[in-house]
Amino acid sequence: MITTASPAARARAFCQRFGLRHPVLLAPMAGACPPGLSAAVMGAGGLGACGALLLAPAAIVQWADDVRAAADGPFQINLWVPDPAPVRDAAHEQAWCDVLAAWGPVVTPGAGDARPLDFTTQCDALLAARAPIASSVMGLFPPAFVQRLKAAGVAWWANISTVAEALAAEAAGADVVVAQGMEAGGHRGCFDAGLAEAQQVGLFSLLPAVADALRIPVVATGGIADARGVAAAFALGASAVQVGTGFLRAPEAGLPAAWADALARTAPEDTCLTRAFSGRAGRSIATGYVQASAAPGALLPAPYPVQRGLTAAMRQRAVADGDVQRMQAWAGQSARLAQALPAAGIVQQLAAGVPA
Repeated sequence: MITTASPAARARAFCQRFGLRHPVLLAPMAGACPPGLSAAVMGAGGLGACGALLLAPAAIVQWADDVRAAADGPFQINLWVPDPAPVRDAAHEQAWCDVLAAWGPVVTPGAGDARPLDFTTQCDALLAARAPIASSVMGLFPPAFVQRLKAAGVAWWANISTVAEALAAEAAGADVVVAQGMEAGGHRGCFDAGLAEAQQVGLFSLLPAVADALRIPVVATGGIADARGVAAAFALGASAVQVGTGFLRAPEAGLPAAWADALARTAPEDTCLTRAFSGRAGRSIATGYVQASAAPGALLPAPYPVQRGLTAAMRQRAVADGDVQRMQAWAGQSARLAQALPAAGIVQQLAAGVPA
């Protein structure tokens, strides 16, 4: 159990191992991790990150090249382990097209044919990008890819949401686990999509249980957005903290203004889990679209990634219109703590909670 070391010793050991000045990590948020944001975090002594779910192989390599051109330091590239192929229902998808017509452009059922990018070629690109850290979410990397990572000297971090998932990750060879509490914004890294809403474990319960059960370092994430949360995470066994929503109001994040402004007004109870954007449970601001999708008698979402394809036109129009009520406005429960500051300043504020 790594928690036998003091919080300060864990922080120092983690920083020494991964080449950081501060054990403060940017969360790899798909679609919200432009190179400039990572470069700013890295320049301040933290860890950069890329959520590569939506990036083609060439774009993964380009992202890494752009970050290296702007800053020195380590970063992680995160890949989403594929879900099983969805079960399609043409009549259900047509019903969603009818619903979505009230929220945005006309949608045709063919929009649900959207498929994730090829995972194997994304894995190849991650290695080609020479990322020092590869992180998995929604499951564990296949053993053959883990072997390739280790042969290349790439550390593997596994995102987990339960103690059972953490134990499985350690047994599979993960170097670090990222314990993600249910407070986290966006999609949470549950191995089984069907359990994402049933197994909602808060970070303050998950973190000490995982830290006590494992021998490898544990990164805490989900609901951490200021120095108080950082200090609490270290007291409960973390070796580092990872922050997502807390960086979204930084100018380097490039978030739509309506979304960034809404975060400042979002109390913990103003967020909720929804499948209405992608078909997988994610934590969002409880916008008009989200609330309508959860109303009694509302149509159940299509599976991932069918729902994501169906809602794409609405989400794009919402951004163009600056209408947060229709945006995919992911937000963790500590959204109101996010500061509209340059990313380097946010790193410094978070680092004030690291035990010395």
